[in-house]
Amino acid sequence: MASRPTRQGDFLDAVRRLLRRGAAAAAAVGVLAAGAACAPVEGGEGSGDTGGGAAQRTLTVFAAASLTEAFEELGGRFEEEHPDARVEFNFAGSSDLANQINEGAPADVFASADTHTMDLVVEEGRTAKEPVVFVRNTLRIAVPADNPAGVDGLADLADPAVKVVLCAEEVPCGAASAEALDAAGLEVAPVSRERDVKAALTKAELGEVDAALVYRTDIRAADGVKGIAFPEADEAANDYPVAVLEGAARPGLAEAWVEFVRSGDGDEVLDDAGFSTL
Repeated sequence: MASRPTRQGDFLDAVRRLLRRGAAAAAAVGVLAAGAACAPVEGGEGSGDTGGGAAQRTLTVFAAASLTEAFEELGGRFEEEHPDARVEFNFAGSSDLANQINEGAPADVFASADTHTMDLVVEEGRTAKEPVVFVRNTLRIAVPADNPAGVDGLADLADPAVKVVLCAEEVPCGAASAEALDAAGLEVAPVSRERDVKAALTKAELGEVDAALVYRTDIRAADGVKGIAFPEADEAANDYPVAVLEGAARPGLAEAWVEFVRSGDGDEVLDDAGFSTL
């Protein structure tokens, strides 16, 4: 007569069945995980950074320092229209940006504060398409709010007793300043020359100088300074070109950015910032 299984045997058999089921489940999970790892990432032009669980495409824009406030606002609007995109900016003096691009710095778009600096990038074959001019900017004299030196025109900057800061000559605002001073037949000895217009403006904001030659747009965006117009500024106005760069990681997104900057939204923001849209 066959012996009946013991309770201990029943328990061991049950444990063995559970272990076999667990091994099968673990194998299934492994297969699913491997499949997910091999699946292509959706996100347009190649894989992008992820944020919030969704694939994102990063657009890198090199732009003149004077575009900072306007482009940051446009960047926010652009991201609202393109939820899978993130815009990253590199703001600096246009000549510094051009040097970085020509030395191979990765970027998708370049917006310069003058056509001459953009030409340096074009000549090196770094642009994918012909640059287009989208705004114009003019100079103003920035003075501290209390205007301690009593500056009221360009001629006052030639007074040795007036401390003046200018942009470096190779930077677009510096080149425009030289043109304006030449047009007025003036020689000015600045206490310093700054690498970009924001740095020059900061000197006036802090009261470290009596005056700075900067753009109209920078004065509008600043606190603690006031701007003084002068007629020679019209002879030194700067046209701002923008271009998609050769080898851009996000060429389609870069084209969309250029179109957006030149759209009605772009005109609205740039007009409010003090640029003259074209």
